[in-house]
Amino acid sequence: MSDQVRASHILIKHQGSRRKASWKDPEGRIITNTTREAAVSQLKALRDDIVSGKSNFDDVASRYSDCSSAKRGGDLGSFGRNQMQKSFEDATYALKVGEMSDIVDTDSGVHIILRTQ
Repeated sequence: MSDQVRASHILIKHQGSRRKASWKDPEGRIITNTTREAAVSQLKALRDDIVSGKSNFDDVASRYSDCSSAKRGGDLGSFGRNQMQKSFEDATYALKVGEMSDIVDTDSGVHIILRTQ
């Protein structure tokens, strides 16, 4: 369907995340001690490394993302409207293909999104 987009993302969870556990932190010990500010600053640093060419988005996602999509380099596959949290969806649809978002907040945590299709 032409209204579908495809995106990859990097998620950093924090104390305010609705589910405080991930594949990296099954007990949630790190996540429950991570403030939103700390998560944002970590994500900004990772984003800067990607923008500068020092790091590759897929590599960073597979190492640092708290989402299970990390094992696919952050790839979420294709999705349409009303399938993702609203702020995530809006940010993705606002990007051009190949463009990377700034920090996006959802109930899951903080993200950077790379639109791939």
